[in-house]
Amino acid sequence: MELSLTLKEPHKRAALFGPGDAYLRRIRQTLDVQLQARNNTVRIVGEPTQVARAAAVVERLQELIRGREYIDERALEQTLADVAGAQERPSGEALAVFTPHVVISPRTEGQRGYVRAMLDYDMVFCSGPAGTGKTYLAVAVAVSLLKSGHTNRIVLVRPAVEAGEKLGFLPGDLQQKVNPYLRPLFDAMHDMMTFDQLKRFMVNDIIEVIPLAYMRGRTLNNAVIILDEAQNCTPSQMLMFLTRLGHHSKMIVTGDDSQIDLEPGQASGLVDAVSRLRGVEGIAILRLTEVDIIRHKLVQAVVTRYADEPLTAGRPTRSDNRRRTLPPTEPAPDSGLPSSSPAGEQTKQ
Repeated sequence: MELSLTLKEPHKRAALFGPGDAYLRRIRQTLDVQLQARNNTVRIVGEPTQVARAAAVVERLQELIRGREYIDERALEQTLADVAGAQERPSGEALAVFTPHVVISPRTEGQRGYVRAMLDYDMVFCSGPAGTGKTYLAVAVAVSLLKSGHTNRIVLVRPAVEAGEKLGFLPGDLQQKVNPYLRPLFDAMHDMMTFDQLKRFMVNDIIEVIPLAYMRGRTLNNAVIILDEAQNCTPSQMLMFLTRLGHHSKMIVTGDDSQIDLEPGQASGLVDAVSRLRGVEGIAILRLTEVDIIRHKLVQAVVTRYADEPLTAGRPTRSDNRRRTLPPTEPAPDSGLPSSSPAGEQTKQ
């Protein structure tokens, strides 16, 4: 694997690399990677896990040198110890991401159970209303595992389905056409790393953001694969997606069964999968509820009111049908996760 980093303060290159590039040689020896510095760029080549750690060391040294003239050997050794020796997996209470001084933590009991499930299980289904952090926490776990070297890449997937209105043909190339559907995933990523980091990771295929239709025929090893808005895929698409899981990978499926945008008569792949796979060993199935909503306080009131009253008088909505189909779920047997509460029922905090 090869990764290129751009120096944030090129004029401090000599101080960053140490006397006679001694610090670069120390990083190279400790992490068993190739390091080449040219102009304002550091090129790192080696095993994916070690490249990720070397990149983390360089990024942290760049933060240390900001506001000072040099870095001493003690600071270098401490940085190497912090990054190269960090074998512990994220605990679930604090998820370290690439943005300096930013730590993401679950805020509710339901969210804590969700994060623990993602760390402990290779396949996780999480449903729940808008604002409960389903997508955001899934991306945070994936980024945290990437930073700590426990995974080599992240694949973010979404079905390209419009939310109740036809947009027609969109202009541009493939990336420009699917960008509106994938924007929420990019928004979450931007909170967890800089724009330049995200761009570099995408250029080097460490992070891939693609529509669901382009998953067919692939096998993804050593990756965290997230399917967002899964309520808008069909059962056959869900089967195709789930069978992409490779060795040493995790698969996280999120969706809101109250906001299904499929054509009338089409079954939801999320609802179907949860029904079929409940009780399968190694799979965790959870539901977050209104009490887990962490957006503006009015979002919780809106979700509760729409759940209680149909959108169309005298006619059941798709939401009503899906709620009868997909009841509150429980975690996988012996998972140690808290059981979720029915929609609208208050749980003790």
